Amino acid sequence: MHISSFFLELRSAYQAELDDLTFDSEGRNVLRKRLDEKRQELGFLLQLMDLNPEMVAVVLHQAFKFTVPTVMDHFLTRNEDALLAWSQLQHALKIEAWAQPLVATILQEPMGEWFMGVAAALEYMHNKPLSADNRPAAHKDDNDHDEHGNNTARGDGDDDHRDNTAEDGDEADARAREEAGNDWLAAQGFDRKDR
Repeated sequence: MHISSFFLELRSAYQAELDDLTFDSEGRNVLRKRLDEKRQELGFLLQLMDLNPEMVAVVLHQAFKFTVPTVMDHFLTRNEDALLAWSQLQHALKIEAWAQPLVATILQEPMGEWFMGVAAALEYMHNKPLSADNRPAAHKDDNDHDEHGNNTARGDGDDDHRDNTAEDGDEADARAREEAGNDWLAAQGFDRKDR
């Protein structure tokens, strides 16, 4: 599965926002308490919805159950200006009862439907590890090469082989899921993505 740069950047920001909310200065886990406080401030936070959606999306942390993951996988391939409408996305998930009033408030906003799609995508990504294709490229460090340009990084060839084999299996699974998602979307009347 390929994730657009728009969602990759938001994923990092969303994770950082959740990390900031999780622990207090004494190391105690206060995420639940802080999320409750954020939910009480939703009226104010809605002003940030289009500029900093990750700061608002945390109010919907754990609000979604994803029933058609292939639709979400397809949604994540899109950029900000080509997102599916909320009406096309909402059938692929269920919203927890406690979050229904929050969602109703959000959907009254002009950017509410756009935001709901983004918030669902952020929560979906939060619960899904990045594939090798979507991980940020590691920067080559000059210290990994000697003065003749030879690679001096230590590593066991067998470990590298095991990692590649695991990634190959993950890639095959991802391709199969993507193909199934494309088939489903085509059956719903969407154009198939170019290969």
